[in-house]
Amino acid sequence: MALLERKRDLLVAEIERLREAVRRVKRRYPFEIVAWVVLPDHLHCIWTLPPGDADYATRWRLIKLLFVKSLPKGERLSTVRKRRHERGIWQRRYWEHTIRDERDLANHVDYVHWNPVKHGYVAKVAEWPFSTFHRYVENGIYARDWGGNSGISTDEACGESEPR
Repeated sequence: MALLERKRDLLVAEIERLREAVRRVKRRYPFEIVAWVVLPDHLHCIWTLPPGDADYATRWRLIKLLFVKSLPKGERLSTVRKRRHERGIWQRRYWEHTIRDERDLANHVDYVHWNPVKHGYVAKVAEWPFSTFHRYVENGIYARDWGGNSGISTDEACGESEPR
């Protein structure tokens, strides 16, 4: 999920508004957050939905809507967005991937947590505050220094360079 203007820091600057939107949607449409990282202009997450429920789209639509409604207006709007009465906060599309197996899950969890290092926000994964990485450390899944070597490649950290 990404901001329309990729140079903004809106997601971390307004992290509490984003968290509140997620909490509200989770109450109405439950899901488990397996892994999540929020970067200034985009986020990555892995969810588990209840059995028989595959409606990611409604959850994302509502999270995006609630977040936007909580923000003061002021963003630049294209002619198309003005005509459609849309806010100019989010990119319209997002990328979805169904996890295939335990290895795929582990690779994607690593990818999510490695992302702040990949994008150069921090040298060590543990330095980024907006991540479920810290929960994984508390639960003994990762060592606190996992991904702390700035010389490690994404391939080495995550098992692949980009999710497929």
